[in-house]
Amino acid sequence: MTLTSAAAIANVLNFVIFIMIAVWYVAPWLAARPRAEALAPLLWVQAFRHVALQIFSAQKFGFAVSDSARDQIVTGDVIGMLLAVAAIVALRYCWRRLATFLIWLLAAETALDLVYTAALGVGERLYASASNLTWLIVSFYVPLLWVSLGLIVWQMYSRRDEQLLPTSKPS
Repeated sequence: MTLTSAAAIANVLNFVIFIMIAVWYVAPWLAARPRAEALAPLLWVQAFRHVALQIFSAQKFGFAVSDSARDQIVTGDVIGMLLAVAAIVALRYCWRRLATFLIWLLAAETALDLVYTAALGVGERLYASASNLTWLIVSFYVPLLWVSLGLIVWQMYSRRDEQLLPTSKPS
């Protein structure tokens, strides 16, 4: 089995597993929470996208990514991480309009970034040289990001008329 086919199989399996978890456990839990309380954990999943910075060390140890693709991957993920953390802070401090704007901006940025970096990965045949942490990020974390993104959009759209205020303000 090639690394590319192993990564593809792992991606599909992880998508299926994360979707099962989302439908059976996460969605019912989210529906029972106030909107802001439901969104916060989904945003935390996005808050660790700076793990993409490991691509600098991976590139030194055989990950065959061009400098241009590397920079685009890192930029998209760090921007996504910053948007997620800013949205979490806005939710925490009840900045309703800012939180709503940041969450929708994160959703758009994440969708574009994930599609674009997947195309980069295919175009540069990166799945054939991914190993160690890079392989884990591509085959495990990226499907989790997609499922989290879907849940964020679902929460934002289906509960758009619900106030975006936490149950209590932080002290």
